[in-house]
Amino acid sequence: MADASAALVIDAYSSSFGMASRLLSEPVRSHVRNVYALVRVADEIVDAPRPDQVPAQQRTALDTLEEETVGAMQSGSSSNLVVHAFARTARACDVDTSLVAPFFASMRTDLERTEHDEESLAAYVYGSAEVVGLMCLRAFLVEDPRRTSRYDDLAPGARRLGAAFQKVNFLRDLGEDAHLLGRRYLPGLDPARMDARARDRWLDDIDGDLAAAADVVPRLPRSSRLAVCAAHDLFAELSARLRATPAPEIARRRVRVPHAVKARMIAGAVLRGGRPRPSAPPSASPAARG
Repeated sequence: MADASAALVIDAYSSSFGMASRLLSEPVRSHVRNVYALVRVADEIVDAPRPDQVPAQQRTALDTLEEETVGAMQSGSSSNLVVHAFARTARACDVDTSLVAPFFASMRTDLERTEHDEESLAAYVYGSAEVVGLMCLRAFLVEDPRRTSRYDDLAPGARRLGAAFQKVNFLRDLGEDAHLLGRRYLPGLDPARMDARARDRWLDDIDGDLAAAADVVPRLPRSSRLAVCAAHDLFAELSARLRATPAPEIARRRVRVPHAVKARMIAGAVLRGGRPRPSAPPSASPAARG
């Protein structure tokens, strides 16, 4: 029931994640869903607009969730089904508080800080995205007898992929983050005066992360390789579409990949056996690349 509750949370929030996660084999699929369900609940605490709630109340709710999570990781159970599912995954996959604590620290940052510099952004991305990639890597290797040594080898790529996902979403949500949440994550980008050169600097950074992650994806177990490849290719496509979109337009609408294109990309990941597709040159438009 706890696993089913976590899956329901994910299906309600992310169609892209839901599509890609179906390529994961069990028990990896359930473990990854359990990780992302907890992440979504924490994210909702700090992001969901609640006119009658002040930041101090949101912080209390977040602190309570962290306390419940850490307690369940120690005891193995919780009356909160999403927390219970995560705790079972954490205990099975060797996820400890060295990964959980930075995540909650970054979530608290959203209640305390509205604008980032390079240093604070790096710390935020590590806690909000890179450690999530590392939690998922723990799940990917749950049945690998050499999982400790393989984790050390694959961890840098997992961090780079998590960072790329986060920064792509910062660009996609630039207008909404600024106007609805009052936050600006990417230094040098002003939603009111979007500059193509500053945008492309961040896209170059993202593409570097994606290229580093692409070298690692083929070395993942087959139980996770296809799904991670599909997710990698989807975010590479989003990066290309963001580069092809006029800079001022990015702050006005969320750049998306049509469902039909997503389906083709997932099929392509399967046909290539989980090897990320070659990157297109920055000047190539999505239409030109098909």
